[in-house]
Amino acid sequence: TMAWLLLHVLASCLWLGHSEVVKSFETSCPQFFFQEIPPNKALEPQNPAWICQRYKNQYYFATLYDRKMRIPVYSAYIYQPGSGKRPNTWLVEPQLIGPSYPKTMEKEWTLLNRYNVSLEKLRQSQAILNDYKNLTGLNRGHLNPNGHHDDYSSRIATFSLTNIVPQDEKLNGGAWNNYEQQTMIRRTQGCKTTYAIVGAVPGNNYIAKGRVNKPSHLWSAACCVVDNNYIKAWAVIAENDKNQVQLLTLGELEDTLTDLYGRGQVSLFDSDCPRE
Repeated sequence: TMAWLLLHVLASCLWLGHSEVVKSFETSCPQFFFQEIPPNKALEPQNPAWICQRYKNQYYFATLYDRKMRIPVYSAYIYQPGSGKRPNTWLVEPQLIGPSYPKTMEKEWTLLNRYNVSLEKLRQSQAILNDYKNLTGLNRGHLNPNGHHDDYSSRIATFSLTNIVPQDEKLNGGAWNNYEQQTMIRRTQGCKTTYAIVGAVPGNNYIAKGRVNKPSHLWSAACCVVDNNYIKAWAVIAENDKNQVQLLTLGELEDTLTDLYGRGQVSLFDSDCPRE
C-alpha cells in the first residue's frame, strides 16, 4: 500500500503541474491568498472556472472566472508594484476551451493559427478582443492591474482577457486609477507582504450583443502583513457608472458584497485579517 500511496501522490503532483484551469486554488496556486485561504463559496457563480494564471511556465495570479457572464469574479495576487513598460498584447485562456489546449495564456492569433481552434469555439469559451471593440463610455478594465507588478512577464500576464471587465472609462482612468496608484502606495507603507483581491459584481447590462456582462460594481480588498503580530486590511468599492471610489473596512466590504451577490455571507480573507 505504501508504494500505491506514493504513486497516487506522484500522479496527483504531475496532474497539478499540468493544468491552468484547475480544480481548486487550495491545491493548485494557494500562494496568492493570505494564509493560502481563498474567498469562500459565497462568490461562486453558476458556471465557474478556477484559473491559475500562467504565462510561459509560471503562475502569476489566480482568477475565478464566470463562464456564463464571460468576466472574472475576482483576481487575487501579491502586490509588488514597479515601474516599467506597459504591455500591449492581449491574451486569452486556451484551457477554457478544453483541457487538451495549451496550459499557458496565448494570443488569439496563436490559438487560431497554430492550434487550429475555430473562432466560434474560442468565442463560446470566453470573451475575445472583438467583444471590446467600438465601446462607448467603457473600456477594458484590469482587475489585477499591470502596475502592481514589478517585472515584464508578470505585467503581460495581467493582459489576459480573463482578467478584464467592461469598466466605465472615466472611473478606470480616474478615481479607480487613483486608488490603484496612490491609495495603495500610501496604505501599504510598512507592509512586508500585501495580498490583494479585486472583483466585479455582475450587473444587468451587457456588451457585445449580450455576450459579456458589464459589472454593476468593482471592488478591491487588501490584507497586509506588517510583522508577525500586526496585520492590517482595507477595502474599496465603486459603482461602475460613476467616477468615485468609496473606502471601507474589510468587514464593511464583505457585508456589502453579501448583499450584492446574495449567496450568503462573503469572506474574502482568512479570519486573521482584521475586519474593523
